[in-house]
Amino acid sequence: MKARGLRGAITVTDNTAESIYAATKSLINEMMKKNDIKVDDICFIMFSATSDLNAAFPARAAREMGLGLVPLLDVAQLEVEGGLERCIRVLMVFNTDKKMEDIKHVYLEGAVRLRPDLAR
Repeated sequence: MKARGLRGAITVTDNTAESIYAATKSLINEMMKKNDIKVDDICFIMFSATSDLNAAFPARAAREMGLGLVPLLDVAQLEVEGGLERCIRVLMVFNTDKKMEDIKHVYLEGAVRLRPDLAR
């Protein structure tokens, strides 16, 4: 088994804790479902959020989903001119037998524009 990185991103409708938690849960669920990931497979998850999302920590949503023993980290996304607004990005590292080309990265809502080549 190898540790592989799985990317995901989603945009959030507004800067409220409810919206941030709902979007984060939706994204994590989809990432795990599309890649057949169980909680015990996950090494860690990093979350980044744009500066216009400051009402809640995305990692809290993951803890509420039962991922409380998984190492979780929230960081600030770089502010780049013309960058996508109200966006949560995720890097999940997990153990798997899958090859890199078999990993299904997940980009939802407005975040599809970040990596249209990976948003299947």
